[in-house]
Order: sequence, then structure tokens, then C-alpha cells
Amino acid sequence: MNALTLPDIAAQASRQALPLDWVGMCGIALPILIDGQRLTATADAGVSLDDGSARGIHMSRLYLALDMLDQQPLTPALLRNVLQHFLDSHEGLSNNAYLRIHTDLLLKRAALVSPLAGWKSYPVSIEARLEHQMFHVELKIDVTYSSTCPCSAALARQLIQQQFIQDFANTPLQHEQVLTWLGSASGIVATPHSQRSSAQLHVHLQGEHLPLTELIDNVEAALGTAVQTAVKRADEQAFALANGQNLMFCEDAARRLNLALKRSDAINAFHLKVIHAESLHAHDAVAESRWTRNPA
Repeated sequence: MNALTLPDIAAQASRQALPLDWVGMCGIALPILIDGQRLTATADAGVSLDDGSARGIHMSRLYLALDMLDQQPLTPALLRNVLQHFLDSHEGLSNNAYLRIHTDLLLKRAALVSPLAGWKSYPVSIEARLEHQMFHVELKIDVTYSSTCPCSAALARQLIQQQFIQDFANTPLQHEQVLTWLGSASGIVATPHSQRSSAQLHVHLQGEHLPLTELIDNVEAALGTAVQTAVKRADEQAFALANGQNLMFCEDAARRLNLALKRSDAINAFHLKVIHAESLHAHDAVAESRWTRNPA
């Protein structure tokens, strides 16, 4: 008996001749290699359907092309090869190809003082596009940090001064007495408020590598108050010191990051957003900044 030819419905003509901007699949599970780590990721893969008379694309061809991502470290060159494979397998149908990869980069972070260390997760999205042979790569990264309000710190210092005047008015000062007072709850009557904060980075890359770890390190160094993993009391004290030495409004954080990102040769443009999840208010404080290396 002769084998039957399987029907290819996607090859049929569309009843409505209309091009589509993006056709593909979302949430494809796959492993990727980044900075020596094998990470679990999900991918959104698609192409434009420029031949409006075609009923559909060949989604299995996109899926099979993603096998390339499991075999070598992720680089812009590899991403471009995958996208070109998307287009080669849809010759005559598509002019543009798209790939979005979502994962969590795990970095081991040392404690501030003690010999402890722990793992920290950074949500990362990598977006690659090949549009009319123009290739673009963008990174989206979220970095959490602590922010202590400068206004709250100034108000707390004023209250401590007032308490000092009240407790030591017309009293000869003794070193031991003042030292004991500074270490007491009755002396430090107020503390500034701080909050867990987030820097959301959208970066347009240039060059031949994905500077994920380098970018995260630069951001945390610029802010000075990265959230910690494993800590002892000495680390918690050092964290309190870091917050006291890095008081910042959301505007301060946005400016610090703007200056830090501009120094990277791997970045062509960026849009950053910082969110301070206020502990004083029921709403957030937010600042944004954009920059392009060679604006048109």
C-alpha cells in the first residue's frame, strides 16, 4: 500500500489576503547557556507573515531551529543565526524574525563582611529582531536594592538633636554618659524609613557579547545598597552603614544609573526606570531616564 501524503493546511491560500506583523509561539520551554550557567528559560519565537495570501507559517520549523540555543553559549551572533534560520525556512513568506527569551540569571553573592555567600536571582529578558536584514538585540533586567529616604534621615537626625538637648540641657557632658546615651533606645528616638526598590533596565546592545553579569555588577556598585543573601549580624550592620552612606531619592538613583550605564561600551541606548516601594506612603516613588549614544 502506498503511503498517503499528509495534508499541509498551512500551505493553502488564505480566504482573506492580509499580511500579519507577528505569527509564532510563546512560552516555549528550553535550556540556554549564559556565563557558564545552564539555565531554564522560555522563548517566544515568531516571524512576520508578509505574504498575505498564505494561510499560515510553519511553526515546527521555528521550534526546531531553537535547538541551536542548547548547544553553545548565548551570544548576539548565535541569536542572529537562529533568526536567519527562521527566515530561511520561511523564504517567500516572511521578511522579519523575532525571538524573546525569558530566564532568571543566578549569581552567587558574597556577604558584606562575613565569609558567607548566597544565590541571588535576577529576572532577565533577551529580545532579538532581524527586520529587513537589520539586527537588534535588547536586554531587560530587574535589579533590587535598598533605598533610604534623605528627607526622613534629616528629620530623624533633628529629633535626635532635640532629644539630646532635652536630656543634657545645663548638664556637664561626660564622654561615657554620652556614649551610653547614643547606644540607648531613649537616645536614638527616630530612624529614617527605607524600602526595597527596583531598577528596571531596558538596554539596546552593540558588540558581540551579552554583558549580563557585568551590567548587574555595575548597577549594584553605582547604587551601593544591593539586597543581600546570607547575612550575620556584622553583615547587617555593614548594610545599615551602606544605607546611611547612600541616602537616595528615586531621582538620585536614576541619575546614578544613567551615569553608570553611559560608561559601558556595550550599550548603544537605554531606558531605565527606578521604583521605590515607599514604606511611608501607600504609593510608589518612580523616576525614569533615557539615553541614546548617537541620537538621530
